[in-house]
Amino acid sequence: MAGGTALMGLYQAGETAFPIALGLIVEHTMQDRSLTALGLSVGALAVIITTVSLSWRFGMRILQKANTTEAHRWRVQVAACGLQPVARDVDLKSGEVLTIATEDADQTADIIEVVPLLVSSLVAVVVAAVALGLADLRLGLLVIVGTVAILSILAVMSKRIGASTREQQARVARAGAKVADLIIGLRPLHGFGGNHAAFASYRKVSTDAKQQAITVARVNGTYAGTALALSAVLAAAVSLTAGWLAFGGHITIGELVMAVGLAQFIMEPLKLFSEMPKYVMIARASAERMSLVLSAPPASTPGPKRPTAGGGLDVDCVRYGALRKLKFEVSPGEFVAIAVYQPRAAADLAAILSVNAAPPAYEGVVRVSGQPIAELSIEAVREHMLVNPYDGEIFAGTLRTNIDPSGTSSMIPEAVEASMLTDVVSLHRDGLDYAVRDRGANLSGGQRQRLSLARALAADSDVLVLHDPTTAVDAVTEQLIARNVARLRRGRTTVVITSSPALLDAADRVLVLDDGVITADDTHRNLLASDEAYCLAVAR
Repeated sequence: MAGGTALMGLYQAGETAFPIALGLIVEHTMQDRSLTALGLSVGALAVIITTVSLSWRFGMRILQKANTTEAHRWRVQVAACGLQPVARDVDLKSGEVLTIATEDADQTADIIEVVPLLVSSLVAVVVAAVALGLADLRLGLLVIVGTVAILSILAVMSKRIGASTREQQARVARAGAKVADLIIGLRPLHGFGGNHAAFASYRKVSTDAKQQAITVARVNGTYAGTALALSAVLAAAVSLTAGWLAFGGHITIGELVMAVGLAQFIMEPLKLFSEMPKYVMIARASAERMSLVLSAPPASTPGPKRPTAGGGLDVDCVRYGALRKLKFEVSPGEFVAIAVYQPRAAADLAAILSVNAAPPAYEGVVRVSGQPIAELSIEAVREHMLVNPYDGEIFAGTLRTNIDPSGTSSMIPEAVEASMLTDVVSLHRDGLDYAVRDRGANLSGGQRQRLSLARALAADSDVLVLHDPTTAVDAVTEQLIARNVARLRRGRTTVVITSSPALLDAADRVLVLDDGVITADDTHRNLLASDEAYCLAVAR
């Protein structure tokens, strides 16, 4: 900004110097009528033009590079904050965060160019006022007083622009959030015929944004028209005053030429002055929206510790949602299945283990390798314990990049085989490099689920928690997956939240979670033989 401001100030000073030089040429060169004076005048004009050209070229290059760099930095920072768990009272939807991380970040970074242009415009007005003041004090005062009056009027009008712009950006963000929700839920909407009602809902939100955009455009139009009219009035006043002074013999013909040239010139910096408050208001409104993300309080303050490798999992008297004093322990290297009778309880347990529900949000303690999660950093927890949701996202890319996003796993072949994804890989000529569309649109439900499972297995984490990993596959494939997962994870702590008989049978033991508490702890086959409720819940 400093370098760009200096160059843009030099550009505006050079622009202002041009009519001043013309006035001096008329004042002196035309009187001498010598070729030497004429040559020097042409050379001086050439220097001014070269200075104006180069300072503009390099000044704008510097400012635009700074602008794009700053916009990139804000986009990354907002995205990083948006990916972290925040307190529940922060009412920001994913679609709104997307708008903030793109449009608002770009508009906030525009201040990088706005401030230097404002400063350079001020330089032009000051140079013009000083030059006119040297010719006649009344001309210099007219420029200064007129500029202050114009900016005062525009400052009042710009407040309306700021309020209207903030409302427009909020409505656009709400429309973005709505369409993001609709895209995510498109398949179920089609399933029960709710797509038309959903579209009507989005159309209403989008119409509100359109009406507000029209209001902003109307306000901007009034503002721009007023600014242009006031600038023209000031330029005309300077020109007429200079003509009157020249007619009365108070200024020379050369000074008159300079005054008329400067009167025309100052319309450009005044136009910039008039436009800049609008961009400042837009940038400010975007910055306020960005601050909602950047200043959002975290769900919890993570601790500094890291869990030791090869540990187990201990849930001690946890009360959260549908869970009531939940207590169980998984020893290091053990494969435990949890049969949950109520889906809400399964979701709540997965939320706690994945740290989507922060420790302050529930009673009790969850320990990983003997250390409470509250004392561990979120990054450390997720490196040590991976919780794979039942609705894991599939990303645009390839099968390989979905299985191993970081490109560091050495267990891709084993993960593909264990998840029974081998048929998908062999089905396509590109194999693991087969292109996957956004959200896995070119894969079936079972293929997407197996791909998500392969990704979880390839991570090879110390503790792996799987939530209903086989609900979309057939019984035969499910049986094979259960055996493969048990074999691949042998010696590593594994927890499966499921009602699948195959996975329950493959586990070392089964915990029955009913009404928020553990009601039974035994092997699958013993429970089938002794527990009628269990048999009714899991037998197929």
